[in-house]
Parts: sequence; structure tokens; C-alpha cells
Amino acid sequence: MTDHVHSQSLLRVLGLAFGIAVVVGGAVGQGIMRTPGIVASAVPDPTLILLLWALGGGLALVDGLVVMELGAALPCSGGPYAFARRAFGNLSGIMLGWADWLQGMFSAAFMAVVFGEYLQRLGVATQWPRGLLSALLLLMLWAIHIGGTKVGAASQLLGTALKGLGLVVLAALLFSGPTAAAAPAGEITGLPPALGLAAIAIAIRSVFMTYAGWNATIYFCEEMRDPTRHVVRATFIGILLVTALYVLMNAAMLHVLSPAEMAASNLPAADALARVLGGRSDTVVTLLALLSVGAIANLTIMQFTRTAYGVARDGALPLALTRVSANGTPRLALTTTAMAALLLAVAGGYEALLAMAAPVNMLINLVVDIAAIRLRLSEPDLPRPFRMPLYPLPALVAGAINAALLVAVFWEDPGNSSIGFTALLAIGAVYLLRGRFAPAVVPA
Repeated sequence: MTDHVHSQSLLRVLGLAFGIAVVVGGAVGQGIMRTPGIVASAVPDPTLILLLWALGGGLALVDGLVVMELGAALPCSGGPYAFARRAFGNLSGIMLGWADWLQGMFSAAFMAVVFGEYLQRLGVATQWPRGLLSALLLLMLWAIHIGGTKVGAASQLLGTALKGLGLVVLAALLFSGPTAAAAPAGEITGLPPALGLAAIAIAIRSVFMTYAGWNATIYFCEEMRDPTRHVVRATFIGILLVTALYVLMNAAMLHVLSPAEMAASNLPAADALARVLGGRSDTVVTLLALLSVGAIANLTIMQFTRTAYGVARDGALPLALTRVSANGTPRLALTTTAMAALLLAVAGGYEALLAMAAPVNMLINLVVDIAAIRLRLSEPDLPRPFRMPLYPLPALVAGAINAALLVAVFWEDPGNSSIGFTALLAIGAVYLLRGRFAPAVVPA
């Protein structure tokens, strides 16, 4: 075909707006609809609830300082894979790159199935198999991104803008509704002394997990026009926007529901909107959820195509995955990623696979934090257009948070977590054996 670039290079066509869109689009999802109830059950005080959500944004920003330094210093496709490989060598990079790519495909499959569930909840194609709806979504996303990097970027900008606008409109509707009933006389509205640190820790963990996905910019460093500046600015601005949206949504829900009512709800956003719109609230919330899930699935396909490309370029996946079309898309990497997610979505079983991948995802975040310190020690002269302030404090704080989340995931689901780590070790063993038994190259 004549439309392929033989240099196997991605195109630098992405700007700051795209970077901000993937930070906001990667973080804002269904969590903000559900997590406020978990937080309110742990900390039943409106002021403290809002402070916790603001704190979550602050913690994400601390973690973001680490990613900003690495992304500006090493603007390579694939995100965490590139950082781990540079800091710890090929084997560590390959293990994390494969693990990241696999969990990305599991996530895309999960999002596609949830998208089908929401469509049928709206009464659309209720007679169709849910797997077919999931497959149609993934095929549509494949068609969008096969059209090129600019087309894919435009779709992500549109999806994030609509999702953000939807949350703002939802918040406005809630603020227009009736005020939550005051607590009965004598009811404690502050922090109950019996809660202790355990409940607060659960609340902070839930909030921090809801911010997950803010690091999406680093997967596209190689395609940004000015990565040394755009990665930093997009991550910083994006996290601030996500924090503002989350605090706004919680304030809006607290305007309509008391903390006790939020704590008793599995979906406080829907229950709050029901006070304003009555029976129509379920349709509005489902539409917003449908948009959110579709936008995140879109980003996931685009994002982890870049991981496949980066890993393949270094020889850990077939080199054919590095072929880049003239419009900037690694078409075979895209097709492989999208079709694998489609097969998972149709066949099922992705939920167990996603549970196995969850602790590995936490490990990836932890490794990135450690990589920043490692590279400061091993490559002190590496040009760093952005240097995290108060080094190494941000990396240590972020590492401690991610380590605590990793321990918590293991504690809650030791079976799937152990399988996930066994799979990660198996990837490393395969590549060690491949290197050991590879035929020696005889000089000519």
C-alpha cells in the first residue's frame, strides 16, 4: 500500500487541548456517580466530604508531579512502559508494557459491555444480544481511529467536552432543586468519634481511585507538538479541572441529599436528580453514563494502541505492529488491540481478567514513582525540562499511596491478585527463556 510511512514514526500533531481532554476524559467516569455514597458513609459531614474530594485532587497532583517530570524528560510512546524500561532495563519494561496493554484490552471490553447494558436500559435494541452491541461499539471506535490521529483526537475532544458539559448541567439541575432536609435536633453532623482512621482511609482510597486515569497524557508524548511543555501543562490543568468537577458534583448532591441519604444510596447522583426531575431522572443519568462510558472506551482504544506500538518497536511484540499509516495511526496495533477487546467482550470472562489485572495496574503506578527516583540517581544529567519540586518528597508520597492501594487490593481479593502477579512473572519468564535459548548471532 502507498499510504504507509516507512520511518515507522508517529506524527506530532497533538496539542495542549488534546492533552487536557485525555486527562479529564481518562479520570471522569462512573466513579463520580457512585463513590460519593461510599465517602459519605465514612465521613458524614458536608464540609469534610468536600475537603476529602479536594484532597483527592491534591494527591493526584502530587502523583502528577512525578509523571510530569518523566513525561517531559522521556517523551516516548507507551507511557509507563517507556519509563520502566529506561529506569530498570528491558525485562522490567517488557513485563510492565505487556501487563499494561493486556489490562487496557480488558478495560475496553468491560466498557463496551457496560455501554451495551446502558443502551438496553434506555430501551434501545433490547432484543439484540448484549455482546453484539459491545462489538458494534468497538468496531465503530476502530473505524474512527483508523481514520487517523487527528480524527481520533477530535473524537476524544468532543467526547470529553460533552461529558464535562453533561456533569455541569447535572450539577446545575441539582442546585435548582429543593434543599436537603436539616438534620433532626440532636443528630451528630460532624465526624463521629467511633469512625477512626479506618473509615477515613476507606474514604480517601475511594476518592483517590475515582481520580484514576489522569495520567493518560504520557501515552501520547511522542505525538504531542511540544511534549516538554504540553505534558506538564495538560496534566496540571486537567487534574485541576477534574478536581473542580468532582467538588462541584458533590456540592450539588449535598444540596439535595443529606450525608445520611447519600450514604444509603448506591447511586447518589440518580437519587439526587430524582428529587428534581422525578421519574425522568433515570433516563438523564443513564444517558450521561452512556456518554461517559463511550468516551472512556474511545480513549482506552487510542491509548493502549500506543502501548502496543511502543512495546513492538523494542522487539517484545511483532515488528509489524509499528507500521504507521500516513495519517499517523499504527493500524495493525490498533486493529489488534480493538479486535482482542471485541473478542473478550463477546466471549465474556473479562470481569475476572480485569480483577486479575487491577493489582498489576497499581504496581505500574508504583513502579513509575520509583523510576523517577531511580533515574535521578542513575542519570543525574538527563535533561529534565520540568523537575518535580521538593524532590524526592512527591515521588515518596505518591509511591506510599500507590503501595497502600496495592496492599489493599491484595487484602480484598488475594485470589485474583495472586493470579495477576503470577501472569506478570510468567511474562518475564518467557522473555528470559527466549533470550537464553535464542540462537547466537555468528559474525560474518
